[in-house]
Amino acid sequence: MTDPSIFIRCLRSAFLVGLLLAVTPSPGVTSELGLIAIRTPAGSTIQAELADTPFKRATGLMYRDHLQKDHGMLFVFGQPHAWSFWMKNTKMALDLIWLDDKKRVVHIERNIPICTKTDDSCPQYRPNSEDAVYVLEITGGTVDGYKIEKGSTLPFTRP
Repeated sequence: MTDPSIFIRCLRSAFLVGLLLAVTPSPGVTSELGLIAIRTPAGSTIQAELADTPFKRATGLMYRDHLQKDHGMLFVFGQPHAWSFWMKNTKMALDLIWLDDKKRVVHIERNIPICTKTDDSCPQYRPNSEDAVYVLEITGGTVDGYKIEKGSTLPFTRP
C-alpha cells in the first residue's frame, strides 16, 4: 500500500511548480506582479512597473532610494505629446527614454540628477521635437549599457 504522506508531498510539489510557472513572466508579457518585460537592443530585459493612471504617473519613482537591477517604470499616456518630467522628490538619478506609438525611441535624457529644491522650480525635461506615448525611466547611467539610442525599438506588449 502507498504511503499517503508521499502522495500529499508530491501533490503539494506539483502545485508549487504550477504556481511558479503561472507567475513567471515571458518576455514582453505583463506578469501577475504587474511588471511588463521590455526587450533592449543589448538583449537584456527590463522589468518595468506600469504608470498608467493619473496617480501613478504623478507619483512615479518619487521617494525611492534605488531600483533593482534591470528594473524601471513605464509611463503610458493616452495620446502622443511632448510629455515633461522633473526630478522633484526623486532620490536617485535616472535615464529617461521617450517612445512613440511604435515603441521607437524619439528622445533620451541621460543621468538626470536629483532635485533637492523644496519648491516647484526643479528643471523639466522633454523631447525637443517629437511626441511620445510612452516614457521609460531606468537607473541613471544605464541606458548606454542597454545599447538604447534614438531610433531603437524597445519591444513590449502593452497591457
